[in-house]
Amino acid sequence: MFIDTHVHLNADQYDEDLQEVINRALEAKVNHMVVIGFDRKTINRAIYLAEKYDFIYAVVGWHPVDAIDCTNEDLQWIEELAAHPKVVAIGETGLDYHWDKSPHDVQQELFRKQIRLAQKVNLPIVIHNRDATDDVIRILQEEHAEKTGGVMHCFGGSVETAKICIDLNFMISLGGPVTFKNAKKPKEVATEIPLEYLMIETDAPYLAPHPHRGKRNEPALVTLVAEEIARLKNITIEDVAKATTENAVKFYKLPL
Repeated sequence: MFIDTHVHLNADQYDEDLQEVINRALEAKVNHMVVIGFDRKTINRAIYLAEKYDFIYAVVGWHPVDAIDCTNEDLQWIEELAAHPKVVAIGETGLDYHWDKSPHDVQQELFRKQIRLAQKVNLPIVIHNRDATDDVIRILQEEHAEKTGGVMHCFGGSVETAKICIDLNFMISLGGPVTFKNAKKPKEVATEIPLEYLMIETDAPYLAPHPHRGKRNEPALVTLVAEEIARLKNITIEDVAKATTENAVKFYKLPL
């Protein structure tokens, strides 16, 4: 059994064939999926899917790229949704310095607010980090994010950075990039970080693993991520499936 711990089944890319995508996931033994909402539209869709399917759970938060659009009312709404029985974490939140829609100071302030919100509702945090590692770690440390813990979604940093995150009570989640031939850092992380700290994800419809790179991703392909981790660690895919599933169940407190 596999769990796709970070997927956007609420994305427009699945409007035409969502049920078929879900069926393929279940056929591939991806028995549970965690759908990430990161603005009004995607949060509503994530909640809808979590209520419709017993094997789907939701994460609610506000994406750093769109931080400039987030209001106090939005944060209050997210806090209220955190009480929903199918909501398992706050996120994805963090920092994204690749795109320039939201100024860095605005992103950082919203990041801090969502860490505090997670602490208030006692849920873990799902972290998005792009080109902002130093500031992400600094803010996690300053806000004592270890109180709730969290996961570094689609981790692309170094082994050293992964160890710092683990010390902060964070899991490391690997996605499609670990299968890319030139992905030196994710492969090193998959090799050196103990299995007890790893989870797997697709981030679908984005970041499809090799040999589907560049195409629409979907949860069934999380098995290719597990295969590559197994190859790098020289263990069986069953070992990876068992450990990463147990990690996800524990992390998200899934009632399995």
